[in-house]
Amino acid sequence: MQKRIALLALFAFAAATACSAQRPSPAASASCDLGAGKTVKTDYSSPRMKGRKIYGDLVPFGQVWRTGANEATTFVTSADIVVGGTNVPAGKYTIFTVPNADKWSLVISKGTGEWGTQYPGQDKDLARIDMKVSKLPSPVENFTIS
Repeated sequence: MQKRIALLALFAFAAATACSAQRPSPAASASCDLGAGKTVKTDYSSPRMKGRKIYGDLVPFGQVWRTGANEATTFVTSADIVVGGTNVPAGKYTIFTVPNADKWSLVISKGTGEWGTQYPGQDKDLARIDMKVSKLPSPVENFTIS
């Protein structure tokens, strides 16, 4: 009888651990082959809208956003590239954004290894690049980078 109770307790613990390991914002990645062996890869976690208003509410306008969920979003380039007129040397970076209603800024940070919302500050910025905003024809449930 004690073996059954111990086995049942072990099974319940294993099931609870497996359920908690499934993240509500799963890992995702986007990559681009630039030719001649040059690649760019972005790793991020993809939060879901779940009926919420995201930009301008959950993610406030004018504030640095981690651009995803869970671990900080990383950007790795195997070669020197130019992003929005800014030279970006080969290496690993962290991506943040500053959303606004009419424009966004892409922040490429030299600080790496951050978790979540931990923005290392402007002194670690490699670049802040203005981006255009366009309306989608319909809401997108999963945050994606492409």
